[in-house]
Amino acid sequence: MRMPKKFELLVHNGLVDEVVSQLMSGKEAEVYIVRSMGELRCAKVYKDAEHRSFSSQARYQEGRKVRNSRQARAMGKSTKFGRKEQEGAWQNAEVNALQRLADAGVRVPKIFSYAGGILLMELVTDHDGNTASRLNDVRLTAEQARKYHSTMIAQIVLMLCAGVVHGDLSEYNVLVGNGELVIIDLPQAIDAAGNNNAADMLKRDVANMTAYFSRFAPELLATDYGREIWKLYARGELRPDAVLTGRFEQSSTPADVHGVMRDVESARRWHELNSSRTAE
Repeated sequence: MRMPKKFELLVHNGLVDEVVSQLMSGKEAEVYIVRSMGELRCAKVYKDAEHRSFSSQARYQEGRKVRNSRQARAMGKSTKFGRKEQEGAWQNAEVNALQRLADAGVRVPKIFSYAGGILLMELVTDHDGNTASRLNDVRLTAEQARKYHSTMIAQIVLMLCAGVVHGDLSEYNVLVGNGELVIIDLPQAIDAAGNNNAADMLKRDVANMTAYFSRFAPELLATDYGREIWKLYARGELRPDAVLTGRFEQSSTPADVHGVMRDVESARRWHELNSSRTAE
């Protein structure tokens, strides 16, 4: 196909040899299959700031780090520069989340480069080498649904242990590639310890996945992994190998608000400490 203008920088730098076809077009980005370094890869081209709506981003942006106070002030305004800065932060959030999650062992597409508003990633394929289907396009047996649900719960735990909540996880943001589930679309990912909406978003992510898999295995509707996972996280007790029951009992004891805040603060400091050690 004809080379889109936005690829000129990557072509000039030898990162892209050919744009093979367009894979999809969404509200936030267009995705292409490209030939790069002798193999097929996926290129996510983010749409310009003026073509995006920021009306619902406040909940996701809370707690995100910015370069300086000028950028922070600009992002709080609706000026052209502010929207551009906001768009850049939105794109960088996905790049950072993908790197952070890959390091934690979460199955996400491998990143090759990010330049000029284009994210060059692994092209996830199925057993036959074809582009992987989204989960919502796959018909499951009850046994497969239970297995995939268990896999997704484990991946969500890994993500939270890395301090990340997807924020928009559903059957539309998961690929079935070569027999495994791959999580995609993370520009809305949030820092669990720095965002007051993290608990609700984590529970929603879990609820979305459970609702989908319960179409094929109805008994999954009786589980409550979301609140169980967050409770362990808030207590500082969540581990990648945590044994979960899928049950949650509401305590009749009055809430210890100050204690909860201490736990959350402890978890935040723990993640910051480990992040700094990793960076070293």
